[in-house]
Amino acid sequence: MKKILTVTLNPAVDKTYTTQCVIAGHVNRMRTVTKIAGGKGVNVTRILRQYGYEVAATGFLGGYSGRFIEEELIKRGAECRFVHVAGETRNNMNILADDGYVTELLEPGPVISGEEAEAFFAQYDALLAECGLVILSGSVAQGMDDEVYAGLIARASDAGVPAYLDSSGEGLRFGVRAKPFLIKPNRKELEYIMGHRLAGREEAAEAAKFLLQQGVGKVIVSMGDKGLMSVTAEGVLYANVRGIVPVNTVGCGDSVVASYAMSYLAGDPEERALVRACAVASANATTAESASIPMETAEELMNRIIVEKMDV
Repeated sequence: MKKILTVTLNPAVDKTYTTQCVIAGHVNRMRTVTKIAGGKGVNVTRILRQYGYEVAATGFLGGYSGRFIEEELIKRGAECRFVHVAGETRNNMNILADDGYVTELLEPGPVISGEEAEAFFAQYDALLAECGLVILSGSVAQGMDDEVYAGLIARASDAGVPAYLDSSGEGLRFGVRAKPFLIKPNRKELEYIMGHRLAGREEAAEAAKFLLQQGVGKVIVSMGDKGLMSVTAEGVLYANVRGIVPVNTVGCGDSVVASYAMSYLAGDPEERALVRACAVASANATTAESASIPMETAEELMNRIIVEKMDV
């Protein structure tokens, strides 16, 4: 089985704080702090390695924060093929308050030079020859064109490698035009692509079906605590699980992407792929550390998920 290639153009060290509450304009003292290697593609890498899949991780890393991420991934057995840049990899802060609010503070990350970008493209092309699936995740690095994901999807298509895309903003909008194998927008990201608001599951499904007509292979819409929807040429499926008390929802979308990658390699039928993704993402939400799946919880949740076939 070929490796899975993950691309994180703008990784981060994710710092998670806990506190009683956060009050704007006041001194806020944190109770605890932990830090992990983060960024959407890095999260996908960590989950895939937790399940024992072979993963090559690429993108950009720089400075002390970049070394921390690389060392953490190497410890987990990932093959690190990042391009090292002059700038410093960013830090992101995720504050979990006892009142249930989650506050995220996201740094912009380093500016990528033309020479660094060219080194990455050469590395990416070489890795495509070694991998059977590529996952493109997260924000576009500063200094790179908004069309970079579209270009990476086209390169993967030329190499015969299916591409998953999980991004937002213009990177996602341009990327969709390159006809990726799978995209995983949330409702707001789907609205951004369409250019208008979407009321309810039915309108979201119609929007996803429109993207299928434009050449996207599969659309997985994440709707937070309202569940997960799969839109393919075979139809629309909706899944949800009740009774979950979320602790930290950061990394749930990455859990969906990682799970769908595993299902693709396993040849799972769509309903099983959707159930598994919903279970893995829900299990992720039950722990404070993002992208660290309590696997027994995920397996137990698979028996509680209800799948509905939508007539849209």
